[in-house]
Amino acid sequence: MAHDLRELFKKEREEKRHNLKKGHEARFLAKLDEQLPTTLPMKKAFTWWLQVAASVVVVLGLSVYIFLGFSDGIEPDENITVVDRQDSDGEEQTISLGDLSPDLKKIETYYTTNINLQLSDLEIDPDNKELMDSYMDRLAELDAEYHRLNAELNEFGPNDQTIEALIKNLQLRLQLLQKLKTKLNQLKSSKNEQETSNIV
Repeated sequence: MAHDLRELFKKEREEKRHNLKKGHEARFLAKLDEQLPTTLPMKKAFTWWLQVAASVVVVLGLSVYIFLGFSDGIEPDENITVVDRQDSDGEEQTISLGDLSPDLKKIETYYTTNINLQLSDLEIDPDNKELMDSYMDRLAELDAEYHRLNAELNEFGPNDQTIEALIKNLQLRLQLLQKLKTKLNQLKSSKNEQETSNIV
């Protein structure tokens, strides 16, 4: 009584052959053509044009970006004029390094604050007067140069060379004061050593 089910199904498949009715494929294709239109509907045509327009916008945007990126290397016209250089009272306004940008304002404030701090820490006495005078003369020269560069900034407008020169001037003044402070400390320590050796 034990029959193999696989054998039974195999025999049944061989005995019954299922054939499709004549013309079944033609009827199926006709119904398929009725359900699926051959032309694009209006919505798909619109999205296709939208995709084309978006692609054109992206290509134009990239080309403008690249063009402007490469044209930044070109030197700007040096004949820059500042239009309104007088205030409401008729007095001529001057611009300084800090007026150009917030970053330059921070730099200018940093250096001027440190320069003033270094100047306030200096102690003048008869022993270091000659050294102080020589450093103060050099500091006065740098200050005059700074004012000349500031006048150039107001006359010709901002440019990289003038801005760099103004910052370098502030750096030099601070370095000069730091050197002066170091020299004064050395002078003071050598004076203390002499006094100590005289006492002993």
